[in-house]
Amino acid sequence: MKEEVFKLIKKSLGKLKVKVDDEKINSSIEIPKEYSKGDYAFPCFVLAGIMKMPPHEIALEIKREMGNHPVDFENIEIDGPYVNFFLNRKNLAFETIKKIKKEKDGFGKNSDGKSEKTMIEFPSPNTNKPLHLGHLRNMAIGESLSRISEFNGEKIVRANLNNDRGIHICKSMLAYQKWGKGKKPGKGLKSDHLVGEFYVKYSKHEKENPDIEKEAHDLLGKWENGDKETIKLWEKMNKWALDGFKETYENFGIKHDKEYFENKIYKKGKELILEGVKKGVFQQLEDGSIKFDLKKEGLGEKYLLRGDGTSLYITQDIYLAYLKQKEFSITKSYYVVGNEQEYHFKVLFRVLEELGIQLKGLKHLSYGMVNLPEGKMKSREGTVVDADNLINEIEKLSGKEISKREKISAKEVEKRSHLIALAGIKYMLLKIDIGKNILFNPKESISFEGNTGPYLLYSYARANSILKKSKKEVNVNLSEKMEEKEINLTLKLSEFPEVVKRSYKSLNPSIIANYSYELSKIFNEFYHAHDVLGSKEEEFRLSLVDSFKQVLKNSLYLLGIDVLEKM
Repeated sequence: MKEEVFKLIKKSLGKLKVKVDDEKINSSIEIPKEYSKGDYAFPCFVLAGIMKMPPHEIALEIKREMGNHPVDFENIEIDGPYVNFFLNRKNLAFETIKKIKKEKDGFGKNSDGKSEKTMIEFPSPNTNKPLHLGHLRNMAIGESLSRISEFNGEKIVRANLNNDRGIHICKSMLAYQKWGKGKKPGKGLKSDHLVGEFYVKYSKHEKENPDIEKEAHDLLGKWENGDKETIKLWEKMNKWALDGFKETYENFGIKHDKEYFENKIYKKGKELILEGVKKGVFQQLEDGSIKFDLKKEGLGEKYLLRGDGTSLYITQDIYLAYLKQKEFSITKSYYVVGNEQEYHFKVLFRVLEELGIQLKGLKHLSYGMVNLPEGKMKSREGTVVDADNLINEIEKLSGKEISKREKISAKEVEKRSHLIALAGIKYMLLKIDIGKNILFNPKESISFEGNTGPYLLYSYARANSILKKSKKEVNVNLSEKMEEKEINLTLKLSEFPEVVKRSYKSLNPSIIANYSYELSKIFNEFYHAHDVLGSKEEEFRLSLVDSFKQVLKNSLYLLGIDVLEKM
């Protein structure tokens, strides 16, 4: 309905021959906190400078040019500098429920981004350790933004860069050479977890003997020079890591359209940097290292190649940015990477600019760190929470909660506990603005009460249970008089398309997450206040329940959360 309010204001301003940017009008439309002030309000302060009139006079002029209000509105009133719009709630309920019933899984979709083709890169792990809780936030954000963008008409390429070469990888390899004794993954020891064990082992030895770092650098040099034994070890351990990642991705519901591997592209990055030296863009020092002077821009000096010719992360990122554009002709390229790498991407985008590589829509989607009640996670010290272990732990907690409530088969407990665990984790990681740090509490994440994923699943299952018990077909029938809780639910349902657009434009899944919680809370208030089955308004209330179920399902889909018909 916000679109209808926009059209009315736009039409009135057109009659008044006032030219205003559409986005300025649209972004100024508010939803008042009090129903007495209307369902939507337009503050005329934003037009005072353009129209050279007091805001309250502008409001009167806009209202006058509107004439008689359309059938979608019960009334349009002036309140000082505000134009307040009161919706025809009966008509809104009819149109909203009818639209939801017709469009089903497509309700809320639009084509705003139909001209865009976007690559979203996530989680881009190093192959020296298993995926951890931080990666889960990365994956939750990447997948959710992919779905939200698709819902808004974009073509999305889900990409993943495997950082499978470099000094960190060689540290795990060196530790395995020294202390591995032919150890292999097997029952009870997942392959990527084995690789991670040796990364932690190396880090502990480095504290006691810092000279070991030179051995790791020597191993990197052997790798880049193609030493057979080194390459053989790398291939074995790299496969262990990648096999383990694949299993975790599948378990978490992630699938990529394109996989990149650093080992296959880093040399091309070196070539581009050397070309930059020839052009005088970069500086080669006496020790052979190459740097980019960005002191004037407040970014200091960034080394692009080491003195021994070995590559850094930025080396391959330079070529990969070019390769993505060449292979997919993308209009936008998003990097889902933690806020610790903000400097890296500022430099990367400047390097690409200096090299004359014309790329559109580059954006670092910087997200906050995930901390535990015990403190910050550290991979080197082995204090990270492995993704697999976390999922398993929360599945067990979910299973205990399910078993308390109902006696069902072990297989059904396993199925439900997995979906509840994922809902708990994903929702906890997405409900906070992506730029903010998170304190993740595993037990809190699977609570069936409060602002949690399981609470949303429970609300969906409750709606489904009501519909299953009813023997009547769900039709779009309205009651003569709508109660306050029915109005609240109808208004919230009607907001979903606009919420989808806001989340898309701001690249912020937390908008969808918080809407899901607010919608569920309003539904439960409605359910507790009014009987559905056997009431005089049963048909209308069933249509409201059915609409809620559909919209919550659509909303949870955008968060990457699967629903449960029964909890």
